[in-house]
Amino acid sequence: MKTQIPVLSDPEGETARRYGVIGFGGLYSKRWTFYIDETGTLREIDKDVKPESAGQDIVEKLAKLGFRKSSSRAPTAMTTEKTKEQSR
Repeated sequence: MKTQIPVLSDPEGETARRYGVIGFGGLYSKRWTFYIDETGTLREIDKDVKPESAGQDIVEKLAKLGFRKSSSRAPTAMTTEKTKEQSR
């Protein structure tokens, strides 16, 4: 997926705690995607992220919410998830 959407890396889990997505015992983060517009307004939260279709789902949701395809400051779709690579 070619995009200018920033993706957050959160190896310490600070952002995950602030967004309330820390899972049981603080050992993992829930797979939620936050759609934040250019003004910083939280437009929607997807709490049913499916890894196998997440990329296409994000593209479709951005279009549905009316996000522009291109701008100098791209909208943010932030998926919180500690990956195996982050844990290493």
